[in-house]
Amino acid sequence: MYRRATSGVRSASASLTRLSSSSLSKIASTPAAPASAPSASVLNQTNRSKSFSSALRSFRVGSASTRWSYGGNWRSPASLRAQTRNSAPVMERFERKYATMASEHAYKDILTSLPKPDGGEYGKYYSLPALNDPRIDRLPYSVRILLESAIRNCDNYQVTKDDVEKIIDWENTSTKQVEIAFKPARVILQDFTGVPALVDLASMRDAMKNLGSDPNKINPLVPVDLVIDHSVQVDAAGTDKARRINEELEFKRNKERFAFLKWGSSAFDNMLVVPPGSGIVHQVNLEYLGRVVFNSNGFLYPDSVVGTDSHTTMIDGLGVAGWGVGGIEAEAAMLGQPMSMVLPGVVGFKLDGKLKEGVTATDLVLTVTQILRKHGVVSKFVEFYGEGMSELSLADRATIANMSPEYGATMGFFPVDHVTLEYLKLTGRSDETVAMIESYLRANNMFVDYNEPQQERAYTSYLQLDLGHVEPCISGPKRPHDRVLLKDMKADWHACLDNPVGFKGFAIPKEKQEDTVKFLFEEKIPAELKNGSVVIAAITSCTNTSNPSVMLGAALVAKKAYDLGLMVKPWVKTSLAPGSGVVTKYLDQSGLQEYLDKQGFQIVGYGCTTCIGNSGNLKKSVESAIKNNDVVVASVLSGNRNFEGRVHPLTRANYLASPPLVVAYALAGTVDIDFEKEPIGTGRDGKSVYLRDIWPSNEEIAQVVQSSVLSNMFKSTYKTITEGNPLWNELSAPSSTLYSWDSNSTYIHEPPYFKNMTANPPGPREVKDAYCLLNFGDSITTDHISPAGNIQKDSPAAKFLIDHGVSQEDFNSYGSRRGNDEVMARGTFANIRIVNKLVDGEVGPKTVHIPTGEKLSVFDAASRYKTAGQDTVILAGAEYGSGSSRDWAAKGPLLLGVKAVIAKSFERIHRSNLAGMGIIPLCFKAGEDADTLGLTGHERYTVHLPTKVSDIRPGQDVTVTTDTGKSFVCTLRFDTEVELAYYDHGGILPYVIRSLSTK
Repeated sequence: MYRRATSGVRSASASLTRLSSSSLSKIASTPAAPASAPSASVLNQTNRSKSFSSALRSFRVGSASTRWSYGGNWRSPASLRAQTRNSAPVMERFERKYATMASEHAYKDILTSLPKPDGGEYGKYYSLPALNDPRIDRLPYSVRILLESAIRNCDNYQVTKDDVEKIIDWENTSTKQVEIAFKPARVILQDFTGVPALVDLASMRDAMKNLGSDPNKINPLVPVDLVIDHSVQVDAAGTDKARRINEELEFKRNKERFAFLKWGSSAFDNMLVVPPGSGIVHQVNLEYLGRVVFNSNGFLYPDSVVGTDSHTTMIDGLGVAGWGVGGIEAEAAMLGQPMSMVLPGVVGFKLDGKLKEGVTATDLVLTVTQILRKHGVVSKFVEFYGEGMSELSLADRATIANMSPEYGATMGFFPVDHVTLEYLKLTGRSDETVAMIESYLRANNMFVDYNEPQQERAYTSYLQLDLGHVEPCISGPKRPHDRVLLKDMKADWHACLDNPVGFKGFAIPKEKQEDTVKFLFEEKIPAELKNGSVVIAAITSCTNTSNPSVMLGAALVAKKAYDLGLMVKPWVKTSLAPGSGVVTKYLDQSGLQEYLDKQGFQIVGYGCTTCIGNSGNLKKSVESAIKNNDVVVASVLSGNRNFEGRVHPLTRANYLASPPLVVAYALAGTVDIDFEKEPIGTGRDGKSVYLRDIWPSNEEIAQVVQSSVLSNMFKSTYKTITEGNPLWNELSAPSSTLYSWDSNSTYIHEPPYFKNMTANPPGPREVKDAYCLLNFGDSITTDHISPAGNIQKDSPAAKFLIDHGVSQEDFNSYGSRRGNDEVMARGTFANIRIVNKLVDGEVGPKTVHIPTGEKLSVFDAASRYKTAGQDTVILAGAEYGSGSSRDWAAKGPLLLGVKAVIAKSFERIHRSNLAGMGIIPLCFKAGEDADTLGLTGHERYTVHLPTKVSDIRPGQDVTVTTDTGKSFVCTLRFDTEVELAYYDHGGILPYVIRSLSTK
């Protein structure tokens, strides 16, 4: 990796010169050290050492004025630089360093056999206790997984003994922003992010061919699972035919995308595609894909995963280390690139006590989210422990882990214990597999047994929560960490109506707050809406549907309400989107799906729906009533994202709640209610019905869970999950190595990133006299930057689609069109709720073209700047890029010509994505921002970066000046040496292509 090279390369001001073709071929053809076979690892290291020495001997030194390009093995520490002058001294240092590389695995002495109780062995593993280092006993369990990975992959080539020592010495090094290499065991994708990832891989194959190299070098080297789960929309709801209608429409709209994914499943090795209609990626991962411990040809190691969805963290509840990354990072990981990461701090979160009667796991999650968001855990691991762990089911843990992005942590980790093992058995893992997992984790000090005395572990900071203090709550109306106690909801709602427009305000005049809009629903049913009326009530997948207690609790609420005569109003769009077929089976087994159906919560499909913006249209009469009267209506959903403009363009208030509360709010028809004091409605006997009358007891829920959630449901569901359905199986797809691009397709389009790419990297790009494209405040999310939902009919993207013969009803969503850069560039900053200071706070996707003063769409303004050859930058406040991991939130700005983003702070994944696309992330100094510095965004900005990457340091101070005479200092947020190398190449993917290609 690049940081290995810096000590030798910095003084030479650049990188390595081109190696000879024969040497490059030797290096490029050498595989990464496979974790599954230590003997092969030793052999490969020996070969790599010889290949590298051979390459060095054939190194060609040019004159001082010659610019050389390096196209060798991208796994090599030498490969991350591509230009150098006077290179001989540099290579001599590398020659000395790598000539002494070990020809055997650095930790072969701790390779240990794991015996089976009845004789024989499960396999071999690298034993942490065999290191006899007392520091390891104090490491958090999550850090031990990083340590094991570093030891197993340590070849002093990709991963060094220095990496291992840094991790062992975590108590000291974690405070110093040290960099380590990490190789995840696998990668997981969903289709919204998986399609653009495959588009990139396909176009990378073309680039390899154009550079004269073998396209097949672009192929996953680790297992990749892709679950198609984000394409189904709630077009139909409230009917038994909803699922069939929605799935048929899903295939009709997404035929091109699905055919492309089917091509990818055969064109690339090591790739499993789970067909649509199977469930949501996170629940499928939890119930089926998660290994916990790999046994690969008799070699044992912990499961770990990175995924192209920020809620990949749900798997942390199973004791599997996993987190979300951008698609571009995932692609590099697929191709064997070690992930460069800063060794994280770990917050220890102790749980005591037990939840009170009537309190759900969702209430706990929203409470934990608020606590951790307040504490500050960005770029940290959170590790849960304590006596309260025994009170949390695996599903409860997964619900908490799933919300890691909402509280800002890289992971919310629950180490494996007896609860984990029981869940593995429940979900169909064999007894032998579970026994192997327990034996390995116990032997390697990675198992928590709460029946034994606990050894104290070191944490960066400590938090504690008594579960008995958790109260029922919801979160909103615009952010997941704005928790509101249920008993305070009515007062909070009225405060939101009064407050200025913001995260907790709508600025509705007092005299209009109680206005009622009467209309006819479907031209026959008298209906009315007010501020706070619920028009969408969705039990969505992801956070909650993996949790039987809240799902069956919701069904019990529906039944009790029905029995008393309460029914959901027909103009409330209700839906149930389970995360896997198992949910349907236990709801049917319990006999309670019938009552969800009666209340309008029929199954609409298996996948991510309302939470991602696939909520579908409201009935026209409802939409007209909202639009014509400017009513602030609400959605209530059991998902994890409620950013304004995400769920539905017309629901300005959006609340996260447990599934039982989703049903309760659907019955009430409004969020303007005090459930403790006000009735939900009137029963058939004429008496008022309160929430307490329909809320099931914890014991009731536990009994139904015990009798209804059975192991054979998981086994039967996942036995056939990859077999698909008739619609999928009938889909034809090409079988070629290279993809045949259709220039007329509005779904799949060859991106421009690699066209006309040469073997020579571009080096740093000057940012001079750049105009400000947009000037933002705080909490600009990836949904603001690259929305996933509706394509507005008057948007640049809509115009593009219409010009290409697509009718409005076939627009689909931005998320479904992420395989087409033309659509996505036009959809960048197209969120209808975005607020840009350049247009005086006006809400909507507009900006000012500074040279002319014209107000234009963001895309049109950016196009003018690009045509004129003018750079642009973005100014932003705190938490820029929060929300879902979304590589298009970095790709889109790049295509618009944005060269740098200057913000108060960045969300972890988005900052990394910007760096991966070659956009410069800069942070204002503490206490400063655009406002305090007097920046209006009408200035022109010059970023004074060194002209040579070798002169740039991670985290260094960078001066920015304006044409108005202002000057201020920012922190460069390229956080690692590797990210600087990516910047040198114009991004991570061009770097990988150049590194893999040979001449």
